[in-house]
Amino acid sequence: MAALYDPARHERLGDVEWSASRARDAIAEICRDAEAAFDRERLWPLHPGDDEPGTPADGILRGLYVGAAGMLHAFARLIDAGVYVPSIDCAAIAGGLYEPALASPDEEGAGASLMAGTSGILLVAHRLAPSSDAADALAGTIAANVKHPSNELLLGAPGTMLAARAMHRRTGERRFGELWRASARTLLARQNPDRLWTQDLYGKRLRYLGAAHGFAGNLRALTGAPEWLEDPARVHERAVATARARAIIDGPLASWPALDTGSRTGSPPRVQWCHGAAGIVTSLAAIAEGDERHSALLLAGGELVWRAGPLAGNPGLCHGTAGNGFAFLALLARTSDELWLTRARAFAMHALEQAARLRATAGRGRYTLFTGDIAAALLAAACLHGDAGFPGIDDL
Repeated sequence: MAALYDPARHERLGDVEWSASRARDAIAEICRDAEAAFDRERLWPLHPGDDEPGTPADGILRGLYVGAAGMLHAFARLIDAGVYVPSIDCAAIAGGLYEPALASPDEEGAGASLMAGTSGILLVAHRLAPSSDAADALAGTIAANVKHPSNELLLGAPGTMLAARAMHRRTGERRFGELWRASARTLLARQNPDRLWTQDLYGKRLRYLGAAHGFAGNLRALTGAPEWLEDPARVHERAVATARARAIIDGPLASWPALDTGSRTGSPPRVQWCHGAAGIVTSLAAIAEGDERHSALLLAGGELVWRAGPLAGNPGLCHGTAGNGFAFLALLARTSDELWLTRARAFAMHALEQAARLRATAGRGRYTLFTGDIAAALLAAACLHGDAGFPGIDDL
């Protein structure tokens, strides 16, 4: 049996016991540091780990994934959880992001996308200060993304389907349901006969399985509004069958490779939200509730996430400890088994410690939703009440 994960990518779980009061204190510390780092003109400083090809010319990140919109969204969720109230004017900041983003997008090709483009920015602005102008602009960006070629969550139509669903919940406006359906029709028409999708990303055509760029993320978008699907039972049935067929199972454990062809380097599968078991579990835990085989597969994936341990040196959501912790909360929601809350809380305390350690070492924090310190705060806040909603995906 091939290795199900690479121990070198993980670290031993710390022995700090869960404490609600300690978690609240650490959340506040992360938030206060983020507020202190905020600059009215430059927003939040770019971390070296987030300085990648495609960073805008002015060096200012505004999007949901690694930009200011993501930080403001995180603050909004923490406000809703009753754990922190920021002193900065989040609504005013969010309202000033859209126009500059049009002139200097966060990522080449991001366009109207949810994570790196204008849809995510407008969605956060509308959440913090609802207006008909923001709703109209958002309807336009979602429409512009219906036929994006990427076929994945971060840049393509699956991401803006989440935005359309969120806006329909907020406004009840029919146009957002129609935009969701148009995107779903395109996405389903592009599905390959083996139920996967080909991702056209950054000049490469690959077929990913995970939550960020592949099959699992697309299914999370499609299953988020089953009442709008022509045949939701068939979509769910095919999703369950595909997850099972692509799993690497070894006794009580299940893992998934990043690509349909397995690893390009021969290394074991990653165990993260973006690629691997954590993202598969969080994306598919809410479907096929009565299917015991599907439940068993998801539990095996969760067991792998637990045995692998926290991601080494990374408290983030996308490929860090906090993102993996949300897989446990997804299993708590599915099973009502408190074991998964206990495990999520253990990862939360570890992620908070990681964030503090990295901040002390670097002399600064990392201020993004998906790769930064605020992810640890979000997991800890979610663990106070067992909130399974994955940030930036389920809580829009």
